[in-house]
Amino acid sequence: MIQQSELTVAETSQPSPSVGYSKQARRISILLVDDDDLYRDALQTHLADEGLEVASFSSGRAGLDHLDAGNVVDAILLDWRMPEMNGLEVLRQLRERGVTTPVIFLTALSDDTHEEAALTGGAVDFIDKSRRISILVKRIELIVEAQRLPPESGESQAAQIRLGELELRFDSHRAFWRGQVVALTLTEFCMVSRLAMKPGEDVSYRELYDLVHGKDFVAGYGTDGYRTNVRTFIKRIRKKFRGIDDGFTGIENYASFGYRWRLA
Repeated sequence: MIQQSELTVAETSQPSPSVGYSKQARRISILLVDDDDLYRDALQTHLADEGLEVASFSSGRAGLDHLDAGNVVDAILLDWRMPEMNGLEVLRQLRERGVTTPVIFLTALSDDTHEEAALTGGAVDFIDKSRRISILVKRIELIVEAQRLPPESGESQAAQIRLGELELRFDSHRAFWRGQVVALTLTEFCMVSRLAMKPGEDVSYRELYDLVHGKDFVAGYGTDGYRTNVRTFIKRIRKKFRGIDDGFTGIENYASFGYRWRLA
């Protein structure tokens, strides 16, 4: 969690955005909207220290005005609870205006109802404010990278594919099962996509974990410490599919190796 004592919070009430500039070559730009001044200023400072460029505002209306003025960002971080216009209302306004920039909700509301509402509304991720900055930054990088990645092998990837009861929409990173949205986070969507695009083939724990933390990232205890992490993801993914279809068996275990997407 961000500790407010770690930072000197800017003593200003000016409505104009404050922008943190990175000393790094990496230039991911972020729009941050949160009405908690101390949290917002602390988060902005941390993100800037990690190499991101951040424009921050205390209200959804001000954030929308920033984009209406022609400013372009790679991702938007939204608080859920805000006066006048909450985060979900801001998201709706963005989509109605044709803004397709990835939206990540930052919230202390960690229940499934709010997460599902955010993802159904078009957000790509839902992150608890208590998570470490390193995790938030990694999520942002994965989301922005997914938006920028060129098609593999020089071929255009379909924005939407259907595999039996499963439908994947890569433009919005959303999955549907039997016509109903499955409230997956971006990481979960990437795992399901990797499995489903190789139906009947075995996908290793390592390959799935690399989708989360990058190739050859060292995690957990011992050489296979990452396996527990992957099992947790798969358990949560299965639960979400079974919330729609209690007979869901699309993801099969391959003992001691990984998982496969089950062919109908």
